[in-house]
Amino acid sequence: MEISEIIPHIEALIFASDKPLTSMELTELINNAFGFMEDKCNLDQIQTAIDGIVEKYKTEFYPFEVRQSGGGWQFLTKKEFHKTIAQLNGEKFLKRLSNAALETLAIIAYKQPVTKSEIEAIRGVSCDYSIQKLLEKELIIISGRNEELPGKPLIYNVSRTFMDYFGINSSEDLPKLKEIFVDNLVPPTIVNSHVEENENPETPLVVSESGELVENNKEQNPE
Repeated sequence: MEISEIIPHIEALIFASDKPLTSMELTELINNAFGFMEDKCNLDQIQTAIDGIVEKYKTEFYPFEVRQSGGGWQFLTKKEFHKTIAQLNGEKFLKRLSNAALETLAIIAYKQPVTKSEIEAIRGVSCDYSIQKLLEKELIIISGRNEELPGKPLIYNVSRTFMDYFGINSSEDLPKLKEIFVDNLVPPTIVNSHVEENENPETPLVVSESGELVENNKEQNPE
């Protein structure tokens, strides 16, 4: 079968599906749809067709695109239209989460797989209620038990729903913490002591990471 013949069927499947579809799932669905044909589509053909679809919807003529998100392929609106569609339902979902639940969700996302006691050690408070709410909203899942710890406590991971909602394909796509904080870092401020006219300046001071004034003993480069 020609790639051009496969493309509209893949588009229809991705559009109609209520969950992201993997390349393997699309291959199986396409072959089932054309079961009467002797020539079966292989994964490489499906992937080539998907690549063509992705390029097609990247153009400025479409307000949406096909992206790999939530573990599979799906249609998503482009970033520049997020504020427009947020008027409908964009932020309702997360507004129902408390700060405590958001903090718990962030810890699970970055530390997974993680136990409740490990989450509570980071937050310093009980997380029972937050974890229950996150489970109800299917943002996290119980992925098993830690067999090495006493009592074999449950371990938690973010769910496919979480990845789908935030438009990522795996936890590896989460922003790195150093990337998040790098813009918020305040460089040490050099504070020169008061210098009277015709007097030599005193040793300059800097603000340390702990907020204290300390002498800047860094050797100056000779001119």
